[in-house]
Amino acid sequence: MSGPVLARRGFLSAAMGLTAAVTLAACGDEPQQATPGAGAAPAQRWTFTDDRGTKLDQPGRPARIVAQVGAAAALWDFGVRPIAVFGPHKLKDGSRDPQVGNVDLAKVVGLGNVWDEFNVEQYISLQPDLLVSGMYEKGALWYVPEKSKDTIEQVAPTVGIMLTGRSATEVIGRYEELARTLGAGMRGVPEAKARMEAATKELAKFEDLKILFMSGGPDTMWVVNPPEYPDIMHLMAAGLDVVKPSQVDEGGFFQSLSWENADTYAADVILYDTRTQSLKPEEMLAKPTFAKLPAVEAGQLYPWNAEAPFSYQGYAAFLEGLVANLGKASKLP
Repeated sequence: MSGPVLARRGFLSAAMGLTAAVTLAACGDEPQQATPGAGAAPAQRWTFTDDRGTKLDQPGRPARIVAQVGAAAALWDFGVRPIAVFGPHKLKDGSRDPQVGNVDLAKVVGLGNVWDEFNVEQYISLQPDLLVSGMYEKGALWYVPEKSKDTIEQVAPTVGIMLTGRSATEVIGRYEELARTLGAGMRGVPEAKARMEAATKELAKFEDLKILFMSGGPDTMWVVNPPEYPDIMHLMAAGLDVVKPSQVDEGGFFQSLSWENADTYAADVILYDTRTQSLKPEEMLAKPTFAKLPAVEAGQLYPWNAEAPFSYQGYAAFLEGLVANLGKASKLP
């Protein structure tokens, strides 16, 4: 789902006067130079047109890159090393959030970990060359607070990559294109792409299974609407039969059901959202109607990494795990 619509915090206008001398405090990390790949390339003109239609044209290739955690995870796998991230990267117990992918948190500064949290003062002090984020809605950079976005965009150019209305391969392709312009090394990328393609072919074996994607809240079960999710679009193109809700909420991302109506749609397999804002399996099993669903009773309730990194490495791991789980499932009566 696209996430909660919350009031976004403002920004102290005096922050624009800050310089790199501002003390960095996030996670106790020191900022490091972004390293696109092996060795520094000579200065050359850099251009890129993002999915807002914004054409960036700079005299040199950006080196100091800040990225929303999903974008950072994708770029990292291609060989680009951001200096800072924002968005969910640490869980409450201090461990890594799955959304962070392979990003080395010891080598990046954290500018914010939850919705509406973005340390603009610290962002300015980093003297970034570029900010990169995905977009669930065109023009809205994911996890960039509405009230401070104008100031943030004055500090450095921004790139937005559209995540909805296209397949995972298209999104991965856009991050790959961006990474190449940033001088990414692409180490391990061909091998990961081959793994992703092989796992994708395996999905056709499970075309007889009816699969429901969902997320759970205290009072609500959200049934996912496939066209808004690149990963599910990819799975459907590979042959999976995915439940499509008959009605969707405003925004188009899902249909909200009360837990009493959890049996609205029949499914052989249920894939549940593993993000921190969603209920854990044991919490959902406390909902009587959900616990009695045939797929749940059959033990065919499996995790869904709803924000797997948009890289070949990220999707190879996601698809291989899914193939393994679906291999344990069977068509229900």
